[in-house]
Amino acid sequence: MSSLQMPLSPAWLARPSPEVAPELLGCKLVRRWPDGRQAEGVIVETEAYAPGDPACHGYRRRTQRNGVMFGPAGHSYVYLIYGMYHCLNVVTDGADVPSAVLIRALDLPEPPSWLQGPKNQPLRRWAAGPGKLCRLFEIDRSLDGSLLQPGESLWLKPPEPIRQEQFAVTQTTRIGLTQGADIPWRWYLTDSPAVSKRG
Repeated sequence: MSSLQMPLSPAWLARPSPEVAPELLGCKLVRRWPDGRQAEGVIVETEAYAPGDPACHGYRRRTQRNGVMFGPAGHSYVYLIYGMYHCLNVVTDGADVPSAVLIRALDLPEPPSWLQGPKNQPLRRWAAGPGKLCRLFEIDRSLDGSLLQPGESLWLKPPEPIRQEQFAVTQTTRIGLTQGADIPWRWYLTDSPAVSKRG
């Protein structure tokens, strides 16, 4: 296995989420189904959530719902919003530290032929939002706490170094928050057609 195909390790993810979030841009999220089917998309938009952040699910206390967010790093934290949309987060930082990166959008330039997105949207918008990408990749609460490693349901691969150097990144505030809305912890690939919302 070449270095470009190696998964991102828990040790690499065991850093504060505001450090990890922009570095996940250009990396690939791989989804493997129980029947062996596999699809992947390029991460083009992320948001960080960390201790002391009023928008963080672990801001007040640890609960059964947010427990995975408290580490260790390298696991998935999946939650449901509005009773209908799932959101995928990558757990970061150390044990007992509520820290995670929300994967907000994926680009799928060459999806497998069997993968079906919304009929009324162009391919590059199929996963342009956290709920949309989870629906497309069939990510739900059953994957909460999954280890992000090959052979599991989800894992992460780094981008090609040459391409990574060419990325232009925009940093701005997060979306849809009532608290912590002024914290500039959202990053996206400036020129990607798959970003959920610009600005």
